[in-house]
Amino acid sequence: MKTDELSVVTGAFSFTGKYITRQLLSMGEQVRTLTNRPENENPFGHQVKAFPFNFDKPEELLESLRGAKTLYNTYWVRFPHGQVSFDKAVENSKTLITAAEEAGIGRIVHISITSPSADSTLPYFRGKALVEEAITQSKLSYAIVRPTVIFGPEGILINNIAWLLRKFPIFATPGSGDYQIQPVFVEDVAEIAVSAGHKDNNAVMDAVGPETFTFDELVKLITSRINSRSRIVHVKPKLAYLFAKLIGYAVRDVVITRDEIDGLMSNLLISQGEPTAPTSFSVWLGQNAEKIGKRYISGVERRYRN
Repeated sequence: MKTDELSVVTGAFSFTGKYITRQLLSMGEQVRTLTNRPENENPFGHQVKAFPFNFDKPEELLESLRGAKTLYNTYWVRFPHGQVSFDKAVENSKTLITAAEEAGIGRIVHISITSPSADSTLPYFRGKALVEEAITQSKLSYAIVRPTVIFGPEGILINNIAWLLRKFPIFATPGSGDYQIQPVFVEDVAEIAVSAGHKDNNAVMDAVGPETFTFDELVKLITSRINSRSRIVHVKPKLAYLFAKLIGYAVRDVVITRDEIDGLMSNLLISQGEPTAPTSFSVWLGQNAEKIGKRYISGVERRYRN
């Protein structure tokens, strides 16, 4: 049943934001989105009206938020590109938070990352922490959701690991491969976010799946399920990054960043708490093995297309 409640979701045409939007629409809520490319094809048709981010036009940004009760924020950048740096992403996020306050939005649900730290030497994790700080110091009621690596049909990291295993005879694992990863399903993240959006208490929560793997275990599991003959070799992280850069030139993308390698090897993509999402990665992988990694998913294309 359709309601009068209006939510704004940033990035409803992309990955996590798309699943949050689907969840809200299924509950009969009205949804508006902010996106990099409002002129692009709208997968939700007339159900979701699209507006540009307008970070450089705060008054227009404010108007696109006016009338909404909740803001679900997935805006961030995986890597610097063009004129958009991590510092710029933090600045844009603060502009969005201020506009939400002035537009009368009551609550923000922000998609962050596990283990953010303002003291981190990794700009990605430091930037995430600075945005969280801006939210907690704002006038908005908030829920901060901290997922690990998100998997799903359009998930970049897991899919592209499978693509590499399908395409190349050797898969270069940075370092020992004994660092851990705790994948979480995108639909579970969306459900956690939407549930948090309908509460009014300030909260910070991890969004993590029920299985924890070493990186080696994860890659070997994918290798087995997709019947890859690629040989897994362990190389120095700098060499793995160099290999990834060379492949990136070929696919015109950033395959993996130094921050992502360092964060992974520092065990920043696991939670110290109990699992909060039910979907098993190994079960999902078994159900989707024929499809995963059949095509490369471009981070550049996604970020600047949606």
